[in-house]
Amino acid sequence: MSHAAVTHRVGWLNSRRLRTHGLIVAVILWSVYAWDMSPPGLLDHYGLLKGSDFLHFYTLGFLAAHHNGALLYDGVAQEQLVRVLVPQSPPARFVPLYGPQVSILLAPLGCLPYGRAVLLWILCNAVVYFLCCYLVWRHCEHLVDHPGTVALLAIAFPGLFHLLTFGQSSGLALVAFTLAFLAYSARRYTLAGCACGLLALKPQLGLAAAVLFILSLEWKVVLGALCSIAAQAAIAWAYYGSGVLEAYLHRLLELPHVPRWLLEPKLYQLFSFRGFWSLLVPWPLWAFLLYVASSLIVLFLAAKIWLGPFSWNLRFSILLMTSVLIAPHLLVYDLVILAPAFLLLADWLLSARSSLAQFAGARYFQTLATLLYFSYLLSIAEDLTQWTRFQLETLTLFALMWMVVRTAPRLDLANADDEVPRSCSFLSAK
Repeated sequence: MSHAAVTHRVGWLNSRRLRTHGLIVAVILWSVYAWDMSPPGLLDHYGLLKGSDFLHFYTLGFLAAHHNGALLYDGVAQEQLVRVLVPQSPPARFVPLYGPQVSILLAPLGCLPYGRAVLLWILCNAVVYFLCCYLVWRHCEHLVDHPGTVALLAIAFPGLFHLLTFGQSSGLALVAFTLAFLAYSARRYTLAGCACGLLALKPQLGLAAAVLFILSLEWKVVLGALCSIAAQAAIAWAYYGSGVLEAYLHRLLELPHVPRWLLEPKLYQLFSFRGFWSLLVPWPLWAFLLYVASSLIVLFLAAKIWLGPFSWNLRFSILLMTSVLIAPHLLVYDLVILAPAFLLLADWLLSARSSLAQFAGARYFQTLATLLYFSYLLSIAEDLTQWTRFQLETLTLFALMWMVVRTAPRLDLANADDEVPRSCSFLSAK
């Protein structure tokens, strides 16, 4: 596609305006981040520990480095240990729920002082994020000629800001999804499953992948995922012994009895439909039932694309949006996994522009582009949600998904059939 076609005015959106908005957002976000991190020592301007959520991962890494599996699922003991490891830290409450393989991965960081460990963790997350964006961008034929715009919007993505600010582990999920995307694109379905199995590090983000791959009867992917999960369990068993795996399972069984305020102290930072309804509806049972109903609707919409003769790029972007919308526990920093989805959807929109204009006119394209724009941007205003009690980000993302599902079957994508896996080929013949 020519540069003129890409920069052509799309209602109020155009390439120049996107770059301007991206630059403004990037300057604001990273100026705030630099100011917050500027005080010397381990505390930020708000008196919080820098990379506050990393404190739990640091504690797990310390325990793994010293082969102390007995404390991996003892929250009280970990809180006491933190007072020794990081005396400057404000009081912390831990609910240990990560699999033992996570602590083994973090063991090298547990050997360092907290200040060095959190800096290395933040740098690794940043490098991983940009590498994943780059690898997905290389598969976007309508975006490859515009590296400057893509790079600027990647830097300005609020999901990255939240990931680094909290010092969270969502970069690991981004790696798992990106590896799955690359392996599947190369038709290495078992390897794609192995990559999906890495989502056992954050299992709530793997729910959509599990449902969709089973629905599509892609048994090579499912087998790869099961092998990956089994390998992680075997590594944990070899490192700690069977007692740790039993303690982990026991902790998971106790999860329904954990007070909600310990797991989710700030409901306005939950960005799946579970958070949406929990904020909007004051009755927990009704909020839960609405979440289940919404998730079933999202899965139904996703299956229409996933089981159809559509390109892998489009199917994967739908997978990522579904993963966000139906996750039972998804906080603002987990939105970083949407970065590949936004790249792939932008590329799909540009590739489908002429077809869209033929059957729906320019306004339909403008609406899709606007929804994509706000789905990318609205998580920046997550603090406003605690006052409005209404998550526009979740609603906008669902509206974008609904319109894409409604639009895709009407478009003539010449290469779609070639990208349908063999296990799904019978669907395209119907």
